[in-house]
Amino acid sequence: MNSQLRRQGSATAVQGTGYTSDQGSPRLRRVTSSRSDQNGPQFNWRPASAAQEDAGQEAAVPPKDLRALPMPMALKRAISQVQQMQVPVLSSFQSWKRSKAKSLSRARKSIGGFLHYITLWRRSLNKIGGNFGDGVQSYFLFLRFLVVLNFLSSMLIIGFVLIPSIVFRSVASDSVTMTDNGTAECRQYDHKPDPLVRYYSYFLDLLSGTGFMEYTYLFYGYYRNTMVAESDFSYNIPLAYLFTAVFYFAFCLICITARAGTAVRVAVATGGGATGSYSRIVFTGWDFGCLGDTATKLKQKNLHYQLQVDLEEERIKNEAASLTLRRKVLLYSSRIFLSLVAFGLIIAAFFGIYQATTFSQSKVKETGVLGLFYEYLPSIVITVGNFVVPVLCDQIALLERYNPSITVIVALLRSVFLRMVSLGVLLFTLWSQITCFEGVSEECALCHYNHKSYPCWETRVGQEMYKLTLFDLLITLAMLVLVEFPRRMVVDNSSNKLIQFVGRQEFLVPVNVLGLVYGQTVVWTGALFCPLLPLINTLKFVIVFYAKKITLFSNCRPAAKTFRSTKSKVFFLLVLLFGWSLALVALIYSIAEIHPSMSCGPFRSLTSMWTIVPDSFYSLSLTTQGFLYFIGSQRFSIPLFLFFSVVMCYFIALASVYGKSVDLLKTQLKLEARDKQFLVKQIEELSRTLGVAR
Repeated sequence: MNSQLRRQGSATAVQGTGYTSDQGSPRLRRVTSSRSDQNGPQFNWRPASAAQEDAGQEAAVPPKDLRALPMPMALKRAISQVQQMQVPVLSSFQSWKRSKAKSLSRARKSIGGFLHYITLWRRSLNKIGGNFGDGVQSYFLFLRFLVVLNFLSSMLIIGFVLIPSIVFRSVASDSVTMTDNGTAECRQYDHKPDPLVRYYSYFLDLLSGTGFMEYTYLFYGYYRNTMVAESDFSYNIPLAYLFTAVFYFAFCLICITARAGTAVRVAVATGGGATGSYSRIVFTGWDFGCLGDTATKLKQKNLHYQLQVDLEEERIKNEAASLTLRRKVLLYSSRIFLSLVAFGLIIAAFFGIYQATTFSQSKVKETGVLGLFYEYLPSIVITVGNFVVPVLCDQIALLERYNPSITVIVALLRSVFLRMVSLGVLLFTLWSQITCFEGVSEECALCHYNHKSYPCWETRVGQEMYKLTLFDLLITLAMLVLVEFPRRMVVDNSSNKLIQFVGRQEFLVPVNVLGLVYGQTVVWTGALFCPLLPLINTLKFVIVFYAKKITLFSNCRPAAKTFRSTKSKVFFLLVLLFGWSLALVALIYSIAEIHPSMSCGPFRSLTSMWTIVPDSFYSLSLTTQGFLYFIGSQRFSIPLFLFFSVVMCYFIALASVYGKSVDLLKTQLKLEARDKQFLVKQIEELSRTLGVAR
């Protein structure tokens, strides 16, 4: 280092003087002049003795990051060497604090690099974003989030419900003492399959969840109402089953909220508009760490798609601003009419789902392939409706002439309403038959539910959710093999102009995202009745990821109409939160209102699933009961509420101040841009006046 600096100039800043000789090279003279500028970054170039006198002040002021300062590399090298020669006098506590801060910073960077290296599907996602843009990439990021969420949720259920049930089933355990308010007729449940069956029956049972599948840990009815009580250990299976379901929903809510907060911060930081996005792409969009032609081309394509979205949205905004009053009236009238048409299609789909579910439940005693068809009839009708109606709604949304982001949101809203409420129609139909809601009270008078048709109704609901999940996966794979690959082969090997005009299919992000939200909502709804459904959904989403990746690169072409992924990511999570809310309503209704089956499950002979909570509470010690009473009393809840209210008001005020600061900064940037434009115009006018050649 010293030899290089000596070759560049005879007297540099290495000695700490801050002066250069007159025989120095022009490069060093330029460095010195820039360093002497009062507007540039200033450094303490005094010798070490002077630095030691101000050691206390230097310890109080944090050092500047040399890499972030705008200056030549030669000057940075010289400053770095001077800083290394200066050894400030620090106390032992300050030295320990600095070393710990450096160690913590290195550990944080190492952990961050390790997590980035092991990130699931990192290279695949970068390749997808480079070839198809951020919009398509946001779908696969959303899919990865759901895979991780389902995997962690399944580990929670396995750890607190499945493993204890397996362990305590093989050891001596006592049944939980409960009030027996049922009869022998209510306890009849012939769940064991016939040992002498045809070989294909196992395949049919695997698809429908009946037969040997019904008598496994997959469904609610196989779990027992047992409790292990030793001298210093006790475990209540019913209580663990209920609390695990509640914590499962709470864990999913926390994960969705945290991810939505991150997406909202990104949307606010980028401004959510084309102007802020354009500036960000032009000035900070390029990744200088790209190595090789492949990474460079992927990044170029990614920026190309982002700019394409901005330009298309600005074009549509300009067209909307230039509309006359008559054209605006025609546009809004057509939008209202098309919205009514889309709503009528959705209502027709609901009616079909209701009729199919009622007919399927009336044919529950059918066996063989015909019985399998009847069992899958609600799933088939729901899938057909979710496939046909959204396609029609997408075409209707295109006719409404919204900008790309609004078109995506409108299509998503209609598809959300269709898919979520269709699942609600299915649950309403099942519950109306289980609880004799339609007036057949004589079948429910004895056991408080229809025990003849549904001896273990929780398992029946779990089987419906299991069939919906499995059928959704089978449809995805069937579409890949039977529709998407043949279409690509026909397009690539045919010279027909009509076929070439149709071309390969586009990857429709709204339809695919709603498929993920619908599948996750089904899992949330059925998790109470089919505890291993999150694990099945994890495997399903992994298969879906690779299937969608294959069809994306092999069968799809870049979308003709792109959209901004920043707002869409937020909307995807809001839609997922809506599905979570729907599943939460189903959970609360099942726990608090419907009478549990008396012949199966961990809550047999209880009046409701929630009854296990007060029964377990009164079995605790008096000290624990007193503490929990205090937690739920007004003496604790009111101060806690006031504390959270103050904290919330503080953060609201802080956000308001930050928002005003951001608005002021944006206004200042606009004014500075106008000033620069004005100065450029003045320079051009002055040049023309003086006749200066440009």
